Amino acid sequence: MGGDGERSDDTQWIKDPLAIFADGAGRGIVVKGDRIVELVPAGHNPQTPNYAIYEAGDHVVLPGLINTHHHFYQTLTRAVPGALDRELFPWLQALYPIWARLTPEALDLGMTAAMAELLLSGCTTTTDHHYVFPAGLEEAIDIEVTVAKRLGLRVMLTRGSMNRSQRDGGLPPDSVVQDEDTILADSERVVKRYHDPHEGAMIQIALAPCSPFSVTTSLMKSTAAMADSLNVRLHTHLAETEDENRYCQETHGCRPLDYLEECGWLNDRVWLAHGIHFDTGEIKRLARAGTTITHCPCSNQTLASGACPVCTMEQAGVRVGIGVDGSASNDASNIMQEVRSAFLLQRSRYGVSAVSHRDALRWATQGSAACIGRADIGEIAVGKMADLAFFKLDELRFSGSGDALAALVLCGAHRADRVMIGGRWIVENGEIPQLDLGALIKRHSAAAYKLRPSR
Repeated sequence: MGGDGERSDDTQWIKDPLAIFADGAGRGIVVKGDRIVELVPAGHNPQTPNYAIYEAGDHVVLPGLINTHHHFYQTLTRAVPGALDRELFPWLQALYPIWARLTPEALDLGMTAAMAELLLSGCTTTTDHHYVFPAGLEEAIDIEVTVAKRLGLRVMLTRGSMNRSQRDGGLPPDSVVQDEDTILADSERVVKRYHDPHEGAMIQIALAPCSPFSVTTSLMKSTAAMADSLNVRLHTHLAETEDENRYCQETHGCRPLDYLEECGWLNDRVWLAHGIHFDTGEIKRLARAGTTITHCPCSNQTLASGACPVCTMEQAGVRVGIGVDGSASNDASNIMQEVRSAFLLQRSRYGVSAVSHRDALRWATQGSAACIGRADIGEIAVGKMADLAFFKLDELRFSGSGDALAALVLCGAHRADRVMIGGRWIVENGEIPQLDLGALIKRHSAAAYKLRPSR
């Protein structure tokens, strides 16, 4: 107990963690309601009165990790034989026919699996980029909202879109695209129905045309105008592959970033997935515009797309976050594994002295918060939301480790023991209490096999 010995139901001292990713919090933090109200320095007790105690001596405590790029529905198409060992464009062409068979029931399962996997890896806030809308799946974003509320995960859901199909010279089949009027009408609908612009929001909406090779110029410009009028963020894939660069030059007569600027997208409302193939001048333009980048290391390595120049971007003033990307290119939804992958990939590029484990953790917390325009999450500090991830070091992989914080990244942590979102325990003892994981796996697997064409 704390203070005068009385226990408060909404105030907790997270006491004496094994390690914590915060300065001046050697003895932990105090959470009151949904926020962090005090950092407790080494050698001190809390000044906040009337607290309950959570003994955190077995835990390394991180700010809740933030995933800034994903495609939840792709959990239903992991390691699909026809898509293996392909680069991005042929990989997409192999999977589009399967995604065209998505149903609301399958989508619910796919999204539940993605969000559960993220939660169990220490994620407290996630985005999702859903851009396939075959017939019958018109309310995909509504399904996502339902699942997020069910699991208690903080989300920024992006209403994706494609309107340039194969008959128009694009990649996707006609069956998964929509016309511009339908896209814009539904985009406005979901923003007005679900987007919460306030601090501490659990559900936010952004607008996200898929890519330069699947969306018309008209839709890109109209979406940017709508985002401005509704005051929401914008997201898309850009500079992921050299094929995309060639496509933009052949189709639009310019490089992807020039095209983005022409469409009204080069500003601080925008965050971009991948950002691999920008040149030095383009990186400086991104910095001046305040546009941010999501680094997706596992997906980029799987598809051999290249590596985002994270350190070069940060030196130029570009904020960089972390995304797991879709579970058909990753093929996982584990944000903690993504942190380690980013650490290794960027260290191999820039050298030992340029990248530390703290940098990788910072990308997945403060950097990711900047990507989605959230000043209330991503850091253990007074006034921030009480979004926290707790990891134990009791697995064989950690045996003998000396620096507890470094061990999470270097030794490959992959599952959180506890996760708190807005002061509420969402994961306890490595489990999501309200979710029957075994039943989910069984139903999810059955839905995935049903989507695939018979041999």
